[in-house]
Amino acid sequence: MLYNSTRNNQAEVSAAQAIVQGISKEGGLFVPESFPQVAMEDLVAISSKGYVERAEFILGKFLTDFTPEELHHCVSNAYRADKFSSDSTAELVHIYSGRYMLELWHGPTCAFKDMALQLLPYLLTTSAKKVLSDKEIAILVATSGDTGKAALEGFKDVEGTKMLVFYPEDGVSNIQKKQMVTQEGNNLEVCAIKGNFDDAQTGVKQIFTDKALAEKLAEHNIVFSSANSINWGRLVPQIVYYFSAYCDLLKNEQIQPGEAINVVVPTGNFGNILSAYYAKKMGLPVQKFICASNENNVLTDFIATGIYDRNRPFHTTISPSMDILISSNLERLIYDMYDRDDKAVSALFDQLAKDGRYEVSDAVKAKIQQEFYGGCCDDEQTKQTIQHVFEKYSYLCDTHTAVAVKVYEDYREKTGDTTKTVIASTASPYKFTNSVLAAIGGDTTVDDFTQIEELSKLSNTEAPIQLASLKEKPVRFTQSIEKLEMEATVLKALGL
Repeated sequence: MLYNSTRNNQAEVSAAQAIVQGISKEGGLFVPESFPQVAMEDLVAISSKGYVERAEFILGKFLTDFTPEELHHCVSNAYRADKFSSDSTAELVHIYSGRYMLELWHGPTCAFKDMALQLLPYLLTTSAKKVLSDKEIAILVATSGDTGKAALEGFKDVEGTKMLVFYPEDGVSNIQKKQMVTQEGNNLEVCAIKGNFDDAQTGVKQIFTDKALAEKLAEHNIVFSSANSINWGRLVPQIVYYFSAYCDLLKNEQIQPGEAINVVVPTGNFGNILSAYYAKKMGLPVQKFICASNENNVLTDFIATGIYDRNRPFHTTISPSMDILISSNLERLIYDMYDRDDKAVSALFDQLAKDGRYEVSDAVKAKIQQEFYGGCCDDEQTKQTIQHVFEKYSYLCDTHTAVAVKVYEDYREKTGDTTKTVIASTASPYKFTNSVLAAIGGDTTVDDFTQIEELSKLSNTEAPIQLASLKEKPVRFTQSIEKLEMEATVLKALGL
């Protein structure tokens, strides 16, 4: 299995090279040259297996330059029982009437990013042995909250790596910020920027594609890589849990083999829902992908009109991980919808860089609408949904999952589609305690950690120990910079 670039389909690299490099030299994203197929009888067979075996089966189809032993080492260490609080790793919970929550937040940082970022360090270090000769890897991360902590935890003290995480100073929850600025590890740096997530993400991409900077790093035996979902090694593990959810439905006799499901994903950067779409391209029976956005509804408008336009107000919401107007992984979908036409993709994204907007062809718009439905909701609707689901079904969801629930219920009412549906639950409600507590009538005037205790009592759920224990951890990182200072900050962190 080789990988091409969305902006150069003549580029051919191995999985190991794609994972180490992170982004193609001309700024495109790596995509597999074809999608391996999974037969329904194979899904039935692995339904009786655990998450590690399911992951090895799916990942083995993409990471063909990894030996079975290497892949087993990576996967079995990433998804160890001492790292995930759920026996099934990605737990599927039947809430009511054909609606299933795929809980992706039972890992060490209580967010879905753990599903990929516990595995990525193993994939990256294994890949580096194949394609790098004793070079140090400098990993840059832009985060809207969850990726940063999950990446920091995954790469903590990993030999041969250094990591620098940038987050928007006023664009993450208090608990998310506390998780990052107290992170342990001698190879890590965390820095706030005066701007939003799009500023951080754009800055990191510019650093990646700066040839003069790359040459300077090469002189010091350092190469850049990424832990954002622009990196194929971040994206491919996410394909696994959609197959695993289907396996659980089969195992629990909730569906028949071959029966189609719907998938709902709260999304900002489009990576999580793209992974589900890739699973369908491999043979997973999915009828509709429901893309849920908050007030930053650039994706909702794009799916409806075929026009992507980031020239709009940026909203800071109670679902901050979705406060994004530049959805990086949408490029991979556009490449697929344009039948892998790299020139068409390059033209569109050049236009986005120049004008802040682009419009796809009518044919591509029709193809996207065949697969996707887009919807959005505001903060008040998000809180109302948290309250409704808790009061009616005794289920507590966070501010991002609630967006997905609200948009799904709107979709169901609008279309009458009662297909069994898997909703990606992307974070523990305790990561956004203030908003969740306010939604169910708790006292938000107390400090963050008292709020955690109150939410636990009110909801009769157990607070994750890794969040409750943050109270006692010392702050290590206090730096805050202007967005134009990102490159200088990277060079200083690397000692250059």
